[in-house]
Amino acid sequence: MAYAVREAVTAFRRAPMLTGLSAMMIALSLFLVGLFGVVAHNIRETLRTVEARVEVVAYLRDDATPVAIESARAEIATFPEVREIRYVSREQAFQKARAELPEFRTVFGGIDANPLPASLEISLHPNQSGPEAVQTVAQRAQAFPFVEDVRYGSEWLDKLYLLRRVAGAATFVLGAAFAIVAALIIGAAVRMAIYARRDEIAIMRLVGATDGFVRRPFLIEGLATGLIGGLLALAGTWAVHTLLSQSLFELDWLPQTWIVAGIAAGTLLGALASAFAVRRHLQEIP
Repeated sequence: MAYAVREAVTAFRRAPMLTGLSAMMIALSLFLVGLFGVVAHNIRETLRTVEARVEVVAYLRDDATPVAIESARAEIATFPEVREIRYVSREQAFQKARAELPEFRTVFGGIDANPLPASLEISLHPNQSGPEAVQTVAQRAQAFPFVEDVRYGSEWLDKLYLLRRVAGAATFVLGAAFAIVAALIIGAAVRMAIYARRDEIAIMRLVGATDGFVRRPFLIEGLATGLIGGLLALAGTWAVHTLLSQSLFELDWLPQTWIVAGIAAGTLLGALASAFAVRRHLQEIP
């Protein structure tokens, strides 16, 4: 193992530019993944905050009886998605609108009659606040005959979840594309290193060196290249995150598990690219 490490260090010194290019390509691929990861993570955190506030509001007809309303409250409370249900009378809705909406006071301030209906405000569990769950609760609430209308902000909720899916897909596609480019560059670097040492490798085989012994330095070199790329990507992502947080708006940093996974992915990418290239190109040396 000591020999393999020395040979890997020597290979870095022989072709620092090519090795640096390999590390930079891995860093660039993981850097882009990291940026989209920051976006996706913050969107997810925003969704969690929004999910805690998602409500389905069922507006009731004026002829709804207290018995029917109480029966509906008890039934809706048994839905697995529902965390809490509150009855808001017409008078309470009127006072709330006057207190929270200046436009309401301007338009209806001089009217004695109350134009607002009573309603049932249905709060959902955070893990049950996806578009499908909200829509299911809304449809079941709409089925009651005394419910006139149901609102839950379907348009903005769907767009928010669509944004999270798009961010996740873009992270995967761009990261995979740059990872492929990085693997090709690492393979080219390994190929050049093998051809530069083909005479030495041939002699090592003549004296009994196994392919595993010959491959080991190249694998360590690829692993180290991937590790360096992962650390560079982490530093770049942190710099951009800090810049945006200080100049635009506060962003949450990536979870620790995501950081470890990113560095491990870079290291694994470098090792696998080297292993594939060594196995292929060693066959060309007698």
